[in-house]
Amino acid sequence: MSINGGANVDLSAAIWRKAADGAQNDSVEVALLADGHVGLRNGKDPEGPVLVFTPGEWAAFTAGVQDGEFDRPA
Repeated sequence: MSINGGANVDLSAAIWRKAADGAQNDSVEVALLADGHVGLRNGKDPEGPVLVFTPGEWAAFTAGVQDGEFDRPA
């Protein structure tokens, strides 16, 4: 897989972890990759596409989650 101007990220040794949802249903899966990259995929379609985040992108995303940036309005 290629990201950021052609930097290659090898997904063959990725260890995917399911996000805990309480019901143990298929959900989002996350893998820590080489050079600090993070892979994100649909647990219902593990052979499908993978989003690959750089360390900075992942930090910004997780900070937004913690700050409630993606919460649905009440």
